[in-house]
Amino acid sequence: AHPVRPLVPMGILYSRFLPKSGKTITFEQLDIDRHLDVFHEWQNQARVAKFWELDQSKAELAAYLEKVYADPHHFPAIASIDGEPAGYFEIYWAKEDRLGPYYPCEDFDRGFHFLIGNASFLGKTYFNDFVESISHFLFLEEPRTRTLLAEPRADNIALLHYLSKFPYWKKLYEFDFPHKRAALLACNREDFFTMASFV
Repeated sequence: AHPVRPLVPMGILYSRFLPKSGKTITFEQLDIDRHLDVFHEWQNQARVAKFWELDQSKAELAAYLEKVYADPHHFPAIASIDGEPAGYFEIYWAKEDRLGPYYPCEDFDRGFHFLIGNASFLGKTYFNDFVESISHFLFLEEPRTRTLLAEPRADNIALLHYLSKFPYWKKLYEFDFPHKRAALLACNREDFFTMASFV
């Protein structure tokens, strides 16, 4: 049995000022009417399509997002920097996810997939802000979440290199999904709040 998952409200879910850049990062639930154009643009970039494999038409991507909305185990979010859309995050409850059979998930463990579609926000500085902020948001949003999980493709060398710089995100092992070889990474709540810099 799994806990009943609450509905995620539309609008802003998290916002934080970033002292180093003087900018503000915001996460909000994706709104198809407002965000489909930018979501379509991002998914049809070659560097994104290589890993997401969603280089499709707007109609197909709208149908994809409707399926995400219809499944209570995950939801789509847009990350913005000073109000400018920067990336897409798909946040899920790990126990009900395809990851569930590959890891002994607790009831409130969560995970996420993400892409940075806006080229203005690529690079180490913003990457640090995105990872630290999404981790912070998910631990704050559900106090019973003890572990965050991520399972990028094992051949996504750049992403794994960046994530290796975070002391609170640790690679556990590699495993095979039916559709990809994945690297499983985990972030423990205590490690995060002990080691995160918030600067």
